[in-house]
Amino acid sequence: MNLLPWLSAVLLLLLSLAGLPARAADSYSEITFGAYNLENYTLSGSERTRPKSQPARDAISKVVAGVRPDILGVCEIGEEAALADLKQRLADLGLDFPYREYVPGPDPDRRLALLSRFPIVRRKSLSKIPFELNGRPELVRRGFLDVSIQVNPGYTLRLVGVHLKSKLPSPAGEDLIRRCEADQLRLLVERILSEEPRANLLVYGDLNDTREQPAIRQALGPWGGAFSLQDLAAEDPQGQRWTHYRQFTGVYSRIDYLLVNRALRPEISGSAQISGAPEWKRASDHRLVYTRILPQDR
Repeated sequence: MNLLPWLSAVLLLLLSLAGLPARAADSYSEITFGAYNLENYTLSGSERTRPKSQPARDAISKVVAGVRPDILGVCEIGEEAALADLKQRLADLGLDFPYREYVPGPDPDRRLALLSRFPIVRRKSLSKIPFELNGRPELVRRGFLDVSIQVNPGYTLRLVGVHLKSKLPSPAGEDLIRRCEADQLRLLVERILSEEPRANLLVYGDLNDTREQPAIRQALGPWGGAFSLQDLAAEDPQGQRWTHYRQFTGVYSRIDYLLVNRALRPEISGSAQISGAPEWKRASDHRLVYTRILPQDR
């Protein structure tokens, strides 16, 4: 006689009688979050981008599968069909993400998106974020992704995904645009933490600048401040710390970040890591950055 179904039913009954949610039996003691710039993952292409090749999409799936994140935030996804394609490819490799967020910002080719094993319980993503540049109205080109994810019954993770202005030349000055977008990110972080001081906040994405530049310092906020963020140092298995290779200049640099607030930092297992997958170059000009979180119910 198979007693397992009967025992499961008894457990659920006892949990309900005790006033506890049944999902408590599925609590997670560790989760993995990954952030990845996919380098123009589009199926249709445009005047500025070409369709992502089949080998490149295969390579991206293998890179992600090597890390097996529970939550994956991505930059430079194209149309929604491209996100569906990525989701299916990962499912074929055993990674099921039933929940998703997609942000259609002003940039028609490069969007922000997120895939999650856990329910998204609050969505506050911003597609249009205005700012003024040299007296003219502008918009943050990729918007900001902003969701809250229920990992455990007593634990919610707030995630903000960003992709600041690239280093491609702009008449207004790409550095200045990036700084203005970082200003808007700083305002969002301060708004989140003033409204929810105990939030577990992780800001991630391609900030398109190195650690000493003004845009990054602005995103981090005043050192030691109540609303400051901490940069999680990351390296690959060989001890290398670069996350991006720019073929035009032949320069390797670290421009992809995981930034956490005070409340979340004690729950980070160690620091962060960079995928050392050999497929990285065929997949994207960026490498996947990830960290492990030890949720602590409050």
